[in-house]
Amino acid sequence: MRILLVTGKGGVGKTTVSAATAVKAAEMGYRTLVTSTDPAHSLADAFQVKLGDQPTKVADQLYAQQIDSQERLEESWGDVRDYLTELFDWSGLKGIEAEELTVFPGMDEIFSLASVRDHANSGDYDLIVVDCAPTAETLRLLSLPEVLSWYMEKMFPIGRRVVNLIRPVMSRVSTLPPVADDSVIAAVATFYERLDGIREILADPEITSARLVMNPEKMVISEARRTYTYLGLFGYAVDTAIVNRVLPDSVTDPYFNNWHEIQKGHLESVYEGFADVDIRELRLFDEEMVGLERLQTVGDELYEGRDPVDHFSAGRPFRVEDEGDNVVLVLSVPFVDKAEVDVLRHGDELVITVGPYRRSFVLPDSLKRRHVRRAQLVEAELRVTFGLDE
Repeated sequence: MRILLVTGKGGVGKTTVSAATAVKAAEMGYRTLVTSTDPAHSLADAFQVKLGDQPTKVADQLYAQQIDSQERLEESWGDVRDYLTELFDWSGLKGIEAEELTVFPGMDEIFSLASVRDHANSGDYDLIVVDCAPTAETLRLLSLPEVLSWYMEKMFPIGRRVVNLIRPVMSRVSTLPPVADDSVIAAVATFYERLDGIREILADPEITSARLVMNPEKMVISEARRTYTYLGLFGYAVDTAIVNRVLPDSVTDPYFNNWHEIQKGHLESVYEGFADVDIRELRLFDEEMVGLERLQTVGDELYEGRDPVDHFSAGRPFRVEDEGDNVVLVLSVPFVDKAEVDVLRHGDELVITVGPYRRSFVLPDSLKRRHVRRAQLVEAELRVTFGLDE
């Protein structure tokens, strides 16, 4: 079972790469599903077929889907939304404003990931290609399972006990709508259960790889570098960097001479910056690459006889090493400066901040009894050393 997360800045060709990868894999005999978690779906345009919320067969061994995140949210959050709507109605907030406040930002997207997990557990597919939303939304989406798991594990048991305690009191002394009943609490628990296991699947480099798509442009490459860093922070393995829309050598018109030189410089920076992952180039085609036949051409050129399901790079985003009497947690954080990194030990957790993103590692028992001796940036790796008291 393999899952490929295809992401990058908006407009770089993620959907074309996702669709072409799926077409190539299906052609090689893999039972393949390509699914879109991007709210602005364009898979249907790529295949030139009508797609909906359920997988639709578009070729032999190939299915495609545009997830309706609103429908998924309704299934798992309906009871909670109805309770919050009643609460806001009591407070005087009505209409569309109240309805907007019953759904938290990012919730519709997280249910899209839950659908990916359901497909992965179904046994119906050998490969799932996820056409992700543009970079910023993807990073938020991939960090949500861990963040929500932390809140559910830390806060939900306490909140449930408090609700059960105050419900009978509040019902007698206030006109406030009844404190959340068991059906609402159960709905929240079901919501969490749907998330349970998402991170375990997506952060397993044996199952899931992220593939970064970029164009040979300065701003796009800079964003791809940041994405590479943050994916590593959250434990997602990147196995391929794909440079799309490279001017082919056959384009000899003098008008493009300067563009050839510009792209040559940008390609050099890509090969230097992403030296530890597989790098693939895809030329700028002279027509729109839509429909199965053209997508097949893209897949053939992109993978050049290689199996698209292969692991193209074997690196792991983090690992634990022994260093004498010390234990070292090693995290891959390329393209960051020392000033952007902060490490904090808080109880049984290690909180690492890189740029605007923060991740909390729950320490295993072997590290809980140790203290942090030092944290160092060494050749694009953050090395946090744990030692025993003297």
